[in-house]
Amino acid sequence: MHKEAIHTAFPPTIPIMAGFLFLGITYGIYMHELGHPAYFAPLMAAIMLAGSMEFVAGVLLLGTFNPLAAIIMTLMINGRHLFYGIAMLDRFKGTGKLKPYLIYGMCDESFVVNQTIHIPEGQNKNLVMFYVTLFIHSYWVVGSLLGSLIGSFIIIDLTGLEFVLAALFLVIFLDEFLKGKRAPATIGMMISIICLMVFGKDYFLIPSFIVMIVIFFVFQRYFIRLGDTS
Repeated sequence: MHKEAIHTAFPPTIPIMAGFLFLGITYGIYMHELGHPAYFAPLMAAIMLAGSMEFVAGVLLLGTFNPLAAIIMTLMINGRHLFYGIAMLDRFKGTGKLKPYLIYGMCDESFVVNQTIHIPEGQNKNLVMFYVTLFIHSYWVVGSLLGSLIGSFIIIDLTGLEFVLAALFLVIFLDEFLKGKRAPATIGMMISIICLMVFGKDYFLIPSFIVMIVIFFVFQRYFIRLGDTS
């Protein structure tokens, strides 16, 4: 049963492997450049499968202890996973001992694959979803480990690599904007600029998030009518 499940689960994850290995290597090098020890990136990748939030966490660990800011930022960045969980309630029924890991390991990519994968009749659906999740998780861990090793031995100057985080969120912003989700993106940018001017660079983040949440909640029907909500 395990062999059949692996044969079914592995092929759809191959494109994700290419992307995750590259991003994981970038993450490992980035964490090394921030000054974290070599084991930190793969360890965080193993116990904290959170994608872009892991890049942010690398910076948060170097700053002043501020759990409220970390919680709010995590909800803003990865809050969509709440809806992934709701969508997977029926699919995860009856998964037994595998359920905690399926929940823990759910990210954008595993959610999509586990929702759309064709499982041949007679195969164990639970095992297939488990191996999909395990493969995707392992790609990220291996990529992070490789990045940490490369960062430890690389001899070229990596000054400026910390801009990768800003570039990551800039790409996400532009992707949403070009998809037509211009109103939320523009409003979020304007709110951030105003709060930056009012509260300063050290304190603008939480007020920005609070104002965004209030505005998007109050005017969500308007955005839905525009067809411009994420």
